[in-house]
Amino acid sequence: MGPTAAGKTDLALDLARVLPCELISVDSALVYRGMDIGTAKPDKATLTEFPHRLVDIRDPAESYSAAEFRSDALAAMAEATARGRIPLLVGGTMLYYKALLEGLADMPGADPLLRAELEARAEREGWQALHDELRGVDPESAARIHPNDPQRLIRALEVYRLSGLSMSAHRQRQAAENTAAGASAAGQFPYTVAQLVIAPAQRSILHERIAQRFRLMLEQGLLEEVEGLRQRSDLHPGLPSIRAVGYRQVWDYLDGNLSRAQMEEQGIIATRQLAKRQFTWLRGWGDAHWLDSLDCDNLPRALKYLAAVSILT
Repeated sequence: MGPTAAGKTDLALDLARVLPCELISVDSALVYRGMDIGTAKPDKATLTEFPHRLVDIRDPAESYSAAEFRSDALAAMAEATARGRIPLLVGGTMLYYKALLEGLADMPGADPLLRAELEARAEREGWQALHDELRGVDPESAARIHPNDPQRLIRALEVYRLSGLSMSAHRQRQAAENTAAGASAAGQFPYTVAQLVIAPAQRSILHERIAQRFRLMLEQGLLEEVEGLRQRSDLHPGLPSIRAVGYRQVWDYLDGNLSRAQMEEQGIIATRQLAKRQFTWLRGWGDAHWLDSLDCDNLPRALKYLAAVSILT
C-alpha cells in the first residue's frame, strides 16, 4: 500500500522476482482499458513479465465498485493459492483494501436516475451544496468525504435516499451483526495478512515526485490519450473513469475551460490531494509495516517482515 508516486509497483516487482508471487492490482483506475498513461499503468513489457490481475478488465464507460473488486480479488487470491503462489496485492485505492479485509455493509445498489439527478444539481448549485446536504443526514461520512470528491459524495447521498439510512448507519449495523455472530469481519478473512506501506518519509519529496510524474505523463502523450477517449460518444466527465485524477483536468483543458498552465497546475494539485487522502487512510491503518521510499534496502526489510508474520515458511 502507499500514496500515489511512492514506488509501490517497483517494490512489488522486486518481491515478485524473489518470491512465487501473483500480482493483483488494487487500483480503481487501472481497471480501465485504454487509460494507460494517466494511470501510470505498467507498460506492456512489464505486464508480460509480471502479469497483474484486475488490470484492463473494464471499459471506461463502465463502473466498477468496491464490492466487485472484493469478489474479483478473492477469486484471484484463491486461484493463486491453489497454484501454490502468494497473492501480492499492490495499489493505492484504500477503500478496496478495507472492503477486502472487512467486507461491505448491505447497501442499495447504484441508481442511474438518482445519480443523474444529483449530478445535475451539482452542476446548478455546486458540489458544496451536496456536501451540505450530506452533513445534515450523515455527518460522519461528510467529515470523511471531501466536497471535491464527487464519486463518494454521490454514493453517500444515494445510499441515504434509497434506503433511508445513512452509510454510517449501515456500517454500524454491519459491525453489530458481526459482533452478535461472535466473529469480527477480519476474522472471516481466510488469509494470513502482511501489510506493507511504502512512502517517502518527507512529504515534500512526494510532492516533487508527483509534479515530475505528471509532467512526464504529459510528455508521454496524456493529451493524445484523453483526446482519443473524447472521440467516443459514450464517454463524458460524469463517469468515474473520466473523473480520475489527471483525466478530468486534461478533459477540462481540451474543453477550453482551462489554459495549458492551469491544467498542469490543477492536475498536480489534484494528485497531491489524492496522496493526502491516502495518507489519512494509512495513518489510521492498523498493523502496517512502513518503509521509506528512498531507502536502498527495502526489499530485505520487506522480506524480513514477511518472515516475521509467517508469510514465508
